[in-house]
Amino acid sequence: MKMEQPVLEGRHVRLEPLLEDHMDGLFDIGQLQEDWAYLPAGAFTSRVDTEQWVNQALGLASKELHYPYVLVQPDSGALMGSTRYLNVRPRDHGLEIGYTWVGRDYQRTAVNTEAKYLLLRHAFEVLGALRVELKTDARNLRSQRAIERLGAQKEGVLRRHMVVQDGFVRDSVMYSITDLDWSGVRDGLLEKLGRREGIAEG
Repeated sequence: MKMEQPVLEGRHVRLEPLLEDHMDGLFDIGQLQEDWAYLPAGAFTSRVDTEQWVNQALGLASKELHYPYVLVQPDSGALMGSTRYLNVRPRDHGLEIGYTWVGRDYQRTAVNTEAKYLLLRHAFEVLGALRVELKTDARNLRSQRAIERLGAQKEGVLRRHMVVQDGFVRDSVMYSITDLDWSGVRDGLLEKLGRREGIAEG
């Protein structure tokens, strides 16, 4: 499995590889702590926070450990959030989708669903993944329901798995989608997004 990170085009969202130029746009939409409550790091309280977050992500990208994207509104070019591939295991054809956050104005819309569809399609149909993992904080019931609506299978709970904000030791709920699941998951996602919406296949 050879990793690559092209732009992924959809009707509601375009995924572009993260650049330093995205810093201001991310700061503008990343200041609400409620949106970051269950993520390892907190919201951006200053541009210094944003710079550190972006530089850390780009540092991991330079080592081919993470493949971070920004979520872009296709018509306006406004930034809507961020997500990434991580925990890539080329020998086993596996990876994880995570570090996802979406600005308040774009939550409960088609943006996150389509972003996941684009990432999953690229993983299974281009990269040749056999397994894609997703995980979330056990306290985050909303995220668990959202992952389950994608069609992912719950596999279990990793107890005392990560130290997150304020030193809290969280349990993580683990989900997966495999290549054997993908056809059904794809059809379900396309139905949610609306087949007649002409989702780009490039």
